Amino acid sequence: MPDISTTMIIVLCVAAAAAGWIDAVVGGGGLLLLPALLLGLPHAHPATVLGTNKAVAIVGTTGAAVTYVRRAPVNVKVAVRIGLAALAGSMGGAALAGGIDKDAMRPLIMGVLVIVAGVVIFKPGFGAAPSAEPVSRNRVLLAIGLAGLGIGFYDGLIGPGTGTFLVLALTALLHLDLVSASATAKIVNVCTNLGALGMFAYQGRVLWQLAALMAVFNLAGGMIGANMALKKGSGFVRWVLLTVVGALVVRLGFEQWG
Repeated sequence: MPDISTTMIIVLCVAAAAAGWIDAVVGGGGLLLLPALLLGLPHAHPATVLGTNKAVAIVGTTGAAVTYVRRAPVNVKVAVRIGLAALAGSMGGAALAGGIDKDAMRPLIMGVLVIVAGVVIFKPGFGAAPSAEPVSRNRVLLAIGLAGLGIGFYDGLIGPGTGTFLVLALTALLHLDLVSASATAKIVNVCTNLGALGMFAYQGRVLWQLAALMAVFNLAGGMIGANMALKKGSGFVRWVLLTVVGALVVRLGFEQWG
């Protein structure tokens, strides 16, 4: 365990629980967890912060995924296929991350998020209920390419809001309601987190004792969030989604111009 005060450990555990809740409902828990770890580990190497974050997040994500699969209609086979594509995409994005001007990309991402928020606000039926029509093979392939490879690539390249983008893409491409899209996104997230964690662990970039303690709270938050989403339905997820999208825009704007 690194030299951290008891107060800071409590703060990190609370942040882990809140991040698990957000991730389970609509994705985007990293908006809270990563800044908290950066605050709590000011002298740690960035890769160690990222590795510890993945070790915490994968536990809550897995717990939420199991909760969803047990109670929500989820096509696990399709979700795993998208997850494997996302794993490959994130590795490609990470390999190219050093040569990309991220400052130039942030306004573009912010613009996309604003459009997304507009769609959710002005199209109340978006993700309210699944389509009665069966999803075609072409749409599944499109989801593997765009939601898997595309968003996976974004995750490796930049990262913030990956879970939120997954929920939106899966809702649109596979005609899922927001609850089923959140459930599918959790399975995809498990795949990508597992690959990243394996790499960080191989490099010795994980603070396992701290991660284990925070993971307990992240798991609790994730399971509570998943159960709340299942109980309250797509309307609840919709409002959490808008809140997270707003937070993403503010964070990216602060990084760009703050």
